[in-house]
Amino acid sequence: MKISLGADHRGYELKGKIKKYLTQLGHEMTDFGTNSTESVDYPDFGFKVAESVARGEADFGVVVCLTGNGMNIVANKVKGVRSALCLNEEMAMLTRAHNNANVLALASNFVSEEMAKKILDVWLATDFEGGRHKPRVDKINNYQP
Repeated sequence: MKISLGADHRGYELKGKIKKYLTQLGHEMTDFGTNSTESVDYPDFGFKVAESVARGEADFGVVVCLTGNGMNIVANKVKGVRSALCLNEEMAMLTRAHNNANVLALASNFVSEEMAKKILDVWLATDFEGGRHKPRVDKINNYQP
């Protein structure tokens, strides 16, 4: 599976651990940065991840910042992206099964490395259920302001 990663300075360390974990599982990674704990603007990295998913260059994206909210907001600005902030395994399962989320936002301040791994395992293993959820996801995908 091809996965794009991105983080700001507050998500840098967790991103590195996620990258190592997913690589060990055999996934192909594209790391859009940041590459240090030096202060940066999170939209610069969140947009790169989301755009790679929207263009089909990656199957999924993972973005990390302090609360996960900033990166989640950024990713959801990109047409074709359905980003979900997940703090536990149940949220991970439901966002894939019901919302067909294709970008996962993680909160470095609220999710440990071990919990991040559990969330990733569930999120990547869960398929979209379709059915009653498909028309709802279609409405999101087809929205035009």
